[in-house]
Amino acid sequence: MSRAAVTSTPINPVLANRWSPRSYDATKSLTTADLAASFEAARWSPSANNNQEWRYIVGFRGDATFEAIAGTLAGWNTAWAPNAGALVVAIAETTNAEGQANPYALYDLGQSVAHFSVQAHNDGLYVHQVAGTDVDALKATFNLPANWDAFVAFTVGHLADADALPEPLAEREKAPRTRRDLNETVFYGAF
Repeated sequence: MSRAAVTSTPINPVLANRWSPRSYDATKSLTTADLAASFEAARWSPSANNNQEWRYIVGFRGDATFEAIAGTLAGWNTAWAPNAGALVVAIAETTNAEGQANPYALYDLGQSVAHFSVQAHNDGLYVHQVAGTDVDALKATFNLPANWDAFVAFTVGHLADADALPEPLAEREKAPRTRRDLNETVFYGAF
């Protein structure tokens, strides 16, 4: 079954084919070299005032960092995310050294993660952002300074058959991809 997005107008094939699976091949490992291009794409994403206020904490399946990140997962995420080749925590510097808030930190972090995910997909890897994590535990586990916050973890790995997932997740994995219509998303004038 194709997972390509059915778009209302043609878009870059990497973007049309990018999706967030839950079914990862636990027999395939990843290395720092496998993720280098994705992190390079993330590094070159835009940021307000070129602050580059994002950082990443990376664990590879089988290492202590991976296990620490996996220990913060909640709900169904515990059933599938540990099969990924890597777990990554996306963090951002939300206030500067003087204590001034950076209102663009989360926006810039999101762009950086998006750049990572598109490059990873281009390279044959899959990314799934995981909101179901204990971000306070991540912050404590990795001893983040007070002006840095953990916001999301994400999985990276090679795709496996959806039937390897527990039934409710396998069903979701195979469901058609949907999005609201473009005319419900973009407004040329008043909202």
